[in-house]
Amino acid sequence: MLIRMVPKIVDADARRQDVVQAVLRIIAVDGLERASLREVADEAGLAVGSVRHYFQGSEELLEFTFGTVVDRVASRLRSSLPAVLGAAAASTEQREAVLALLGGMLPLDEETAVEVCALMAFRNAARIKPFLAAESDRSHREVAAIMGALAATLLPEDEPQETLVVEAERLLATLDGLCMHALLQPGWMTAQMCRDVLERHLDGITR
Repeated sequence: MLIRMVPKIVDADARRQDVVQAVLRIIAVDGLERASLREVADEAGLAVGSVRHYFQGSEELLEFTFGTVVDRVASRLRSSLPAVLGAAAASTEQREAVLALLGGMLPLDEETAVEVCALMAFRNAARIKPFLAAESDRSHREVAAIMGALAATLLPEDEPQETLVVEAERLLATLDGLCMHALLQPGWMTAQMCRDVLERHLDGITR
């Protein structure tokens, strides 16, 4: 009796995400420069040819991974925005919602730490790797837009546009600084320390 072998159906999107996760793990441990097709294939437990089936080369792979990280971070922040906008102005509920949203950008757990580490590595590499420039610009615009929405919510309605822009950039710069410190000095820049810094910053905005 002949047994007919049924080909295994591979979910292309799921396989791409497996490869992305392999890239992120490599960046978190060894840095962006080690994320070659061969290294990524080994990390993902795939043949190089299998990775090439989904990505033509390392540049396409890295650009796709960068875009995926930007989408994940921006989606996480956007999902927290309705709680901020729906809370009463200057209320404890609003303040906690703002802190929760900002905390979604900080490397306070393993998954977010890996994403933030990759995000910073990609943005830094974009200075000298033109193929990453578009995603680097998008990463700034996506997060800056959310910081702008926060600034507009926290400040009085009659604040001039220039003030909103400056406060949005201050929020973004504070987050970037906290991300770097939390990655480099996790023993010192704990979740509580990050919250304390954000609390003080919010006091300065709403004073």
